[in-house]
Amino acid sequence: MAAATGLGAVDDGRSPAIGGGDGDAAATTIEDLPADVLALVLRRLDGASLAALGCACSSFHDLATDPATWRGLCLAMWPSVRDVPCCGGSDGGVGHRALFADAFPFPAPSTLPSPSPAPPSAPVDSARRASSLPELLVSAVDLHHGGACIMSRVVETDTASAWFLGSPFRVDALVQEGFTAPSPITPSDLTLSWILIDPSTGRAVNASSRRPVSVDRKWLTGDVVARFTLVLCDGVALDAAVTCDERHGHVREVSLCVEDGDGGGVSGHDGLAAVAAAMAGARRGLRGAEDEAKRRYREFVKGKKARKEWKARREGMLDLCCSGVGAAAFVSFLVMLMFR
Repeated sequence: MAAATGLGAVDDGRSPAIGGGDGDAAATTIEDLPADVLALVLRRLDGASLAALGCACSSFHDLATDPATWRGLCLAMWPSVRDVPCCGGSDGGVGHRALFADAFPFPAPSTLPSPSPAPPSAPVDSARRASSLPELLVSAVDLHHGGACIMSRVVETDTASAWFLGSPFRVDALVQEGFTAPSPITPSDLTLSWILIDPSTGRAVNASSRRPVSVDRKWLTGDVVARFTLVLCDGVALDAAVTCDERHGHVREVSLCVEDGDGGGVSGHDGLAAVAAAMAGARRGLRGAEDEAKRRYREFVKGKKARKEWKARREGMLDLCCSGVGAAAFVSFLVMLMFR
């Protein structure tokens, strides 16, 4: 008879035994616990641990895929998801487990070139159909300060209009009226979650670095801008920013833009193409991802500065050449006058 002692393996494929009994009668596996007790334990796990536990055995898989567990986990991290209708799961929504799998990890950096704009001669509708861009973009935005949620809201953006596709990509979760936080704002203590959801496909992507990658002060206005920029590739970055008045604890603006490698705004068409590619692309885990986001942002800023300096030198050389040509033409004109 095969005896199971302590955490030794058992021959029937069941989970390891709990306790230190000396015989089979004293051995109790974790599967012998009531399902409701196990469900309460599983609801205390984080998402990554819950997903890993679901791969251990079939009984754990059933508990780890409980919709109520994933809903509670998502609402604890992102309170705004409560107001997102496409996350219901029972009526064709994406479901909270799928949402967590898409939105919790960071999108993996891509080496693909930045998306090309739609041809000017092509109608906007035909260009949209060719690239399968989302016609509606849902933003679930949660702003925390010192661990406390100070802003939570859902913004729906109609991306089907020609105005949006032709204008610079921008989504405002909070405009200039702002709000006063319950305690003085320290920008470096802010954390921002900005989830972009495509209701038509159910895909989502995290559009912020969660923690600030930079905190800059605007000396003219006295405002402080905390940036949560996420670089998707060498030529495109999702620039989520929180503008606040540090002195009075007032948050003025929370917005999301898309920047190119030169620091300029990307059109709505190109921004949607980059977001759609990030939704369909690979994800990377959270371990080291925030530090990686800061590093890629520093490289992105360094690249912008280098390109700006190169353009300034090129324009200086062009100005010098133009000045030389103009001076030569002027001297030639004077010489012609002298010899008349």
